[in-house]
Amino acid sequence: MMLRLGRREFADHELLVMAVVNRTPDSFFDRGATYERDRALARVDQVVAEGADIIDIGGVKAGKGEIVDAAEEIRRVAEFVAEVRERYPDIVISVDTWRGEVGRAVCEAGADLLNDAWGGADPTLAEVAAEYGAGLVCAHVGQQTPRTDPHRVAYDDVVTDVIARTVALANRAVGLGVDRRSILIDPAHDFGKNTRHSLEITRRLDELVATGWPVLVAMSNKDFVGETLDLPVGERLCGTLAATAVAAWLGARVFRVHQVRETRQVLDMVASIKGDRPPAVSRRGLA
Repeated sequence: MMLRLGRREFADHELLVMAVVNRTPDSFFDRGATYERDRALARVDQVVAEGADIIDIGGVKAGKGEIVDAAEEIRRVAEFVAEVRERYPDIVISVDTWRGEVGRAVCEAGADLLNDAWGGADPTLAEVAAEYGAGLVCAHVGQQTPRTDPHRVAYDDVVTDVIARTVALANRAVGLGVDRRSILIDPAHDFGKNTRHSLEITRRLDELVATGWPVLVAMSNKDFVGETLDLPVGERLCGTLAATAVAAWLGARVFRVHQVRETRQVLDMVASIKGDRPPAVSRRGLA
């Protein structure tokens, strides 16, 4: 399926890098490194230069932390979205939010994609996407509510549950008027899942791809990588890249990441092995 996000269209063989830019003082990975405007803009410049296709801007830490109401979330992200849009007219801008009122504010500021990482917790967010012609990420979180941690969560079959819930959200969005070509499904590693669940959805990702919906994965430096390898947040890059290569081979289309340059190289290598991308140069054995 052709993927349409903002002004851009992407063929079904293209593997896209979604770069994380957090406007939060307490993000789990960068610990607030891009909370300040100038640092956040410098981060945008950096990831664009490194090959990012999508900029994903977030104003609320996913996990537990300080309370951030909708007004504060809008203050953190809406004006920044407008600045990034002016700076890079053709880049795809995504905003990581679950709130409809925040979605409305960032769409008015120029966002192309609403990344609903909390699985439709606010059903009005999909309505906003339809109203503004924005794309929508439909994620699986089980029964988990925003900014909570999973506790002894269990599934008869986690992949079956992921498919049922994300496809239902995607179909609802289409029914509301969101362009089918602008919807992605996300199994949401770690969200509403333990480490074994996240490993299983990675191993069986081709089953999500088989639904026909473009698949986004957000695995970067997450706890399932850390627990699998028994490593702290700052040492999970190799594990993340291994999971990225597997997901790309199995058909994922969009990869939400912190380390753009390294991810771009992995995705380009996978694409070339698949035969979807020629080598950047080809001199060996030809001289």
